[in-house]
Amino acid sequence: MSLQILDDCINCDMCVPECPNEAIFMGSSIYVIDPDLCTECEGYYDQPQCIPVCPVDCIIPL
Repeated sequence: MSLQILDDCINCDMCVPECPNEAIFMGSSIYVIDPDLCTECEGYYDQPQCIPVCPVDCIIPL
């Protein structure tokens, strides 16, 4: 499974350091999650770490 960042992203940089797989990166205008790298933190944490730190709740399951 993978997560997706919606257009509501404000580029706050909060999610980037939370990703253990380095799946989050700056796209053309907002942050993007590479679905090939995103594991929803499985193997590292019990739940995705980027979702709770997002101040605008724009990270959802793909």
